[in-house]
Amino acid sequence: MKLYTINTGYFKLDGGAMFGVVPKSIWNKLNPADENNMCSWALRCLLIEDEGKLILIDNGMGDKQDAKFFGHYYLHGEDTLDKSLAQHGFTKDDITDVFLTHLHFDHCGGSIVREGEKLVPAFKNATYWSNHDHWKWATEPNAREKASFLKENILPIQESGQLKFFNVSGESSGVSTDATISSKLTTHNSQLTPAVSFFTVNGHTDKMMLPKINYKGRTIVFMADLLPSTAHIPLPYVMAYDMFPLTTLNEKKLFLTEAQQNDYILFFEHDPVNECCNLQMTEKGIKVNETFKLREI
Repeated sequence: MKLYTINTGYFKLDGGAMFGVVPKSIWNKLNPADENNMCSWALRCLLIEDEGKLILIDNGMGDKQDAKFFGHYYLHGEDTLDKSLAQHGFTKDDITDVFLTHLHFDHCGGSIVREGEKLVPAFKNATYWSNHDHWKWATEPNAREKASFLKENILPIQESGQLKFFNVSGESSGVSTDATISSKLTTHNSQLTPAVSFFTVNGHTDKMMLPKINYKGRTIVFMADLLPSTAHIPLPYVMAYDMFPLTTLNEKKLFLTEAQQNDYILFFEHDPVNECCNLQMTEKGIKVNETFKLREI
């Protein structure tokens, strides 16, 4: 197995929204904001080469949106999906599977590209993977989350015939109430390779899937938006974007305990500086131990 970091650029989001109830006087030291209160965040994906497959986890926000859209989110930096794949000797046509943690635009926008007037899959030879519950949640969105689920990123995947669903039936959902919180994180077989499994969480959005990869005797977890960055490891640091913040709080506690006890490596999708870290137990709770690059594992 080989793993590759795939950088697709950076974008900006409001710092207050990213840190929720945490005061700016605290979070601004972690990721300093510009004059508009916006902080830069990475759009970092992960490519897995294993057993004849090339599995891409998420794919950034893409570049097909109009100037008004990018005026809100400030896509910047020299990295693109194509450039990053090429650095490792691949193209989008080489991808066999696209694992979509969830369908917010900054995670799945690169799934679909424009060819003239048509919207078509960017990965022509790949199977796209989601789950039934999250797909329904995204295609019938609530008013609060609707701006993150863009139909041009989502519906053409299904129309292409390249969409398949993982089975996560029987799990409790975060939809009904913040009081409905699971007491454990259940790992599922991904059907992709034996080295790749996943678990679901419901605080950020319904049935977000977080991949777990067995690599060199270690477990790497792709954090998506449960922990967007190392700065979000303290329990109260929950994004205002999360649909069910108390659910997120409990899911973070469960995950961080498991991760620290089992020496997991955390891979961050949005941290602008740190790709990976492991954890340590301190007198003040679970904290970052070491940060490092994926290639250093």
